[in-house]
Amino acid sequence: MTQTRFHTLPDGRRMAYRYTPGSGPALVFLPGYMSDMAGSKATAVFDWAVGQGRECLLLDYPGCGESEGHFRDGTLSLWRGDVVCLLSSLCVHPVCLVGSSLGGWLMLLVALEIPLQINSLVGIAAAADFTEWGFDDEQKSKLAAGEILLEDNAYGPDPTPTYPAFWADGQANRLLGREIAIDCPVRLIHGQADPDVPWEVSLRLAGKLRSADVQVHLVKDGDHRLSRDQDIALLLNTLAALPGVS
Repeated sequence: MTQTRFHTLPDGRRMAYRYTPGSGPALVFLPGYMSDMAGSKATAVFDWAVGQGRECLLLDYPGCGESEGHFRDGTLSLWRGDVVCLLSSLCVHPVCLVGSSLGGWLMLLVALEIPLQINSLVGIAAAADFTEWGFDDEQKSKLAAGEILLEDNAYGPDPTPTYPAFWADGQANRLLGREIAIDCPVRLIHGQADPDVPWEVSLRLAGKLRSADVQVHLVKDGDHRLSRDQDIALLLNTLAALPGVS
């Protein structure tokens, strides 16, 4: 069952995923903004899970990758519901969510939604509250007025869009201003040479999480993607050492 399959959501949209059964906890990878399950970190986690005989799920948010829909329609709230729906339909065991960049923010929202189904969390450059600190006042004013924001994209030829509805929904889902009622083990990996998400965000997030079992691993020369061989090895070693996984 490692090929791409499709799950029909309650509103009829079809969500692409790859799934392998196995022992728990289930490893579930949440990609970053405009990313998909074909990325090197996601596939490395999946291949490792297959080799270890562990349950694992990769997915594309609607409007991304192989999933149906339009990216412009996506919001954190919508994707949270989509992910929860997919987990409820497919995963047999409690879940270890692995969130990359924006996926690191989404993993927190999913964990708050279904806390009893969550075993642990692993954030990779987790971009919690990105809509707040990731834009200046002029950009926020444009988004609040309904303008689409286009920015240079360091990872591809086309500009990166931010849609007003996505930004407004992100502002409504900010977490870092209060205690985050998550009690499971959390591991946060962040590169100190990350030009997109300051590594201090992970330290701030660690301080806001209610869980006492939170560890932050800073990679001094690590960039935003953390996709080098040594970065992938760190991620897999982190997964292997989690309570309930090892």
